[in-house]
Amino acid sequence: MKYLIAFIFLIPLSVLAQDTLKGEILELVDGKEVPLAGANVYWQNSSVGTMTEADGKFSIPYTGEYSQLVISYVGFKTVTLEVTSNTYIKQVLEATSSLDEITVTSRKQSTMKSYLKAENTFTVSSEELLKAACCNLSESFETNPSIDVNFADAVTGTRQIKMLGLTSPYILIATENIPAVRGASQAFGMSFIPGTWVESIQITKGAGSVVNGFESIAGQINAELVKPTTDSQFFLNAYANAMQRFELNAHFNTQLSEKWSTGIYAHGNILDKKHDVNNDGFLDMPLYKQINVMNRWQYTDAENGIVSFFNLRYLKDDKQGGQVAYNPATDRLTTNAWGSEIDTERIEGSLKLGYVNPEITYQSLGFQAAYSYHKQKANYGLRIYDIAHNSFYSNLIYNSIISDSRHKIKTGISFTYDRYAEQVEATPFQRTDNSVGGFFEYAFDSLENFTMTAGLRVDQHNRLGFFVTPRLHMRYTPWEKAAFRASVGRGKRSANIFAENQSLFASSRQINILNSGGKIYGLDPEIAWNYGFSYLQGFNLFGRKADVTLDFYRTEFQNQVVVDWENPFEINFYNLQGASFANSFQLELNYNLANRLDLRTAYKYYDVQTDYQVGRRIKPLVPKHRVFANLAYEMDGKRADAPWKFDTTFNWISEQRFPDTSLSAPEFQRPEFSPTVATLHAQITKVFSPKFELYVGGENLTNVRQPDPIISADDPFGPNFDTNFVYGPIFGAVYYAGLRYRIN
Repeated sequence: MKYLIAFIFLIPLSVLAQDTLKGEILELVDGKEVPLAGANVYWQNSSVGTMTEADGKFSIPYTGEYSQLVISYVGFKTVTLEVTSNTYIKQVLEATSSLDEITVTSRKQSTMKSYLKAENTFTVSSEELLKAACCNLSESFETNPSIDVNFADAVTGTRQIKMLGLTSPYILIATENIPAVRGASQAFGMSFIPGTWVESIQITKGAGSVVNGFESIAGQINAELVKPTTDSQFFLNAYANAMQRFELNAHFNTQLSEKWSTGIYAHGNILDKKHDVNNDGFLDMPLYKQINVMNRWQYTDAENGIVSFFNLRYLKDDKQGGQVAYNPATDRLTTNAWGSEIDTERIEGSLKLGYVNPEITYQSLGFQAAYSYHKQKANYGLRIYDIAHNSFYSNLIYNSIISDSRHKIKTGISFTYDRYAEQVEATPFQRTDNSVGGFFEYAFDSLENFTMTAGLRVDQHNRLGFFVTPRLHMRYTPWEKAAFRASVGRGKRSANIFAENQSLFASSRQINILNSGGKIYGLDPEIAWNYGFSYLQGFNLFGRKADVTLDFYRTEFQNQVVVDWENPFEINFYNLQGASFANSFQLELNYNLANRLDLRTAYKYYDVQTDYQVGRRIKPLVPKHRVFANLAYEMDGKRADAPWKFDTTFNWISEQRFPDTSLSAPEFQRPEFSPTVATLHAQITKVFSPKFELYVGGENLTNVRQPDPIISADDPFGPNFDTNFVYGPIFGAVYYAGLRYRIN
């Protein structure tokens, strides 16, 4: 290991010769400069080019032979700049709609796919997030075909996401590339990130970058938060639905000086109306209230190449579920009535420091650090599950090139610390995890048709031992507007079996851990390989833009902590004996049907199987087939922003296998498979001015309701009670309305 670290940190800087030109592209929105993502930046009469990222920034190889830099984007005037030296470029593009003789027939896409990156990554912009109510991050994927969203159980109201057929513990979920939803926050953490705080979301399929850690297996989801310097000076979002759920978001941003800016972001939500539409005696959705406040500081010194962010956040979240008659003051931990209470308090702080060498712009140094304290107290009927989690994360990253800008490197070291204290009914569990690791990532760009990112990290973990994590991503473009991608990578993680499967407590099942002598609850760490292939092709159909994407990914577990629900009276945790795999196939078509009318369709197939003690079976509650369609239309107006916006999303989900209930009495048994489910969502937005807009919409307009989501609802303290057989919506159609107001 010492030789690897020496190699990482002692690369001679004398071999770093060729420059990289950096800059940012912006547009004017209501007189304010806003980053323009997806703009084309290339050298005149060459094949050397790139595209701007979500923050409008770009980097492109630069040598003395290049002199004219071309910047273009559909709907904006193309600009050609004379470049005589390697200095930072800041360019504001002018919309062509301001010229009377030009009609704009295309616009920026709310979901952007890259033809140039080696990784299979796409960016979901804030415009896409506004197509639905999007009250928090867990509700931000309704219009995205790559992420599946479903309820984890019939009591807590928790939305569980899946990618490539695997649940969220196998996905690295981060905010600004700092792991955010993990450990104690795994079950509910995505509902702790308000949607209005999110500027964009980057979704990577397959094993991600080694820079962000070793835990990612199915993919990575990174949420970029709004910035005090680019967010509105004041922003207000108010939301209410017919179930009497109310939410309020307010942003306050101010520039304190030329270099310092700060923002205060406040979120509150409440639902205190009891609903039992199916008359089973249980709440269809939990009662809850949440207060969530963040103070964000930004320091920018462009002249000296320094950018930094500092965040402080406090969260208080309380949920109550269970029987309608449940009263916490008199019924808690008694058999008077079955109830569930989940009270969470969370404090966190994070720091990001970035430095770009003003003299040698391809050299940069970044440092990330985050601390969080998460405390949850919960009771489910007569069962208790409390957890306290202290977590610290740090990452130091150095960026440079080898020889010339075709050969880029990232290297650094990271350290993590986690301390858990859990109370599972009468049994306490305590453990401390820590790891230190080093990583090296090499990126090659032929500047024409081939890119590759190869990463390797080594880690020493007090429970997982010493191990190596390799990752490889490749992209090849044989012809115009095409991208073939392939990836392979390994991931390793500790399974926090109780925090990740809290819905098990909302049942009468006996919890069994088949101890194998491992160091995490007596179990071994999870290890998996992910292999992937993707093909993206852009084309014109009847004069309109379109693209088609074909993905296939396979995840193979070398070891997995099997969560076995196949006995209706038990839940068993044990190490994998045999095989466990997930195959995911997706075909997606995006087509601009007409001016301002976009269609997105997708078909997805899953084959997820595991060897249980009773033999190999399909993983429960994972549909084999899914059909997705989204239609978005913006009425053409005189202003750049459309006065009316319409959006509708259709989902069809095939049958899903239920866990085996053959040992139960006939009245408590479930069929082998669930019915199919079809849902329809829609939203209409009226833009009155750049400052003010109203929106109304509905979720599950087909009013699909699972009639009996709870087994033995009339005897919740009996041996057959179970709330985990949820395959579709419980509370039918939900209608909502809201407003957005901003001062720039």
